[in-house]
Order: sequence, then C-alpha cells, then structure tokens
Amino acid sequence: MDDNPGPVIWTDNRPPSGVWAIVLAAGAGSRFGGGKLLAKLNDVPLVEYVLGALEASPLDETVVVVGADAERLREVCEPYEARVVENLDWAQGQSTSVRAGLHALGPEARAALVLLADQPLVGAAVVGRLVTAFEEGAKVAVATYGGRPRNPVLFSREVWPLLEAELSGDEGARAFLRRHPELVTLVPCDGVGDPTDVDTAEDLEGLREGARDYKMGSR
Repeated sequence: MDDNPGPVIWTDNRPPSGVWAIVLAAGAGSRFGGGKLLAKLNDVPLVEYVLGALEASPLDETVVVVGADAERLREVCEPYEARVVENLDWAQGQSTSVRAGLHALGPEARAALVLLADQPLVGAAVVGRLVTAFEEGAKVAVATYGGRPRNPVLFSREVWPLLEAELSGDEGARAFLRRHPELVTLVPCDGVGDPTDVDTAEDLEGLREGARDYKMGSR
C-alpha cells in the first residue's frame, strides 16, 4: 500500500460497505481523573475526533458503547447520528463493551470495526485502509504503525462467534489476536494516522501540538 495516499474522500452516495463501527467509550478514565472523553483537545471533546473520522469514512453505521458519563456522551454523539448503547457491566472490563457493541449491530453488518474513543488522531484514512483490506478478503484486519499492531481492528462477521467466546476481562480482543494469528491481516498505517491514546492529563497535553494542524474527519 502507498504510504502517502493523499486526501481520502468518500461521498454520501457510496454503496454500503457492510462495515459498522463500534466505538468503545465506556471507561471511567480514572487515571485521567474522570471525564476523559469529554476533555477538550483544541476546543473539541476527544470523542468527537473519533466520531468525525468515522463520519468521513466508508462505514455504514456507528455504535458507541458508553458506561461512565453515559448521558453526557449521548449528547455529544447525537449530532453524528451514532447509535448509543449503554453497557451496564462496563466496570468488568473492555471485553464487556466489545460484546455489547457486537450485539447492537444490525443483521446487514458484514464486519465490525472496533475503535477506542481515547485515540483521537487515528483518522479516516486508517479506517479506509482496514475497510479495503476487508473487501480484499481479510477476516481480521489490524492497523499497524512501525510494524506494531495497534488499534483499530476490523472483525469480519464469520469470526464474531469465536471472538465472543474468547473475550474476557479488560483485555478486549488482544488475547484473541494472539491465539489466532492465522486469521489476522496486518495493515500498515504509517503516515496516515496516529494511534496515541490518552490515559492521563499529561498525555492530552502531549497531543495538543500534534493535533494543531489536524483536520477533523481526516488526517
């Protein structure tokens, strides 16, 4: 794949991709001091960076799984027409949010793209590369940066039963990916997205300069 693909533009009249997004936004952000996903990066809540990227991506629908700060996150998601699902078991770990997201997808969904709401600079181009990999036959497509697997991750519908059976605790899908390398297609995303996540207030401050020239909905 070209490491410098230029602008990525998908129009509203594109055919359905069959790919739905699951945004994991249920955590309490305790290391941040609470309210992490509503914290502002260049005057925009963190979660809105992810929602903006998805709005500009070749995806059919977006499901946002919330837990802590559920009501406030609903308000932020509303303008993006995302489907909000509340995970009452969010404190038991990320795996419960992945499962809640999968259960919320419609029967027409052929794949689920799982993203973390605290990685604001992933961007639409990364999402586009994973969707392309799925269209080319990938069962599980994992974004890599510098050769290292990170998020987002796309799961085709055929692997959902196995994924659900192996989800546990706060590991999300990491254990599943380690156990089933034969299912995984690595998708290089160097230069088109930044997987840095925000766990602390210091992390957010470190992102401010990198996000200064970032255009919402793209990279």
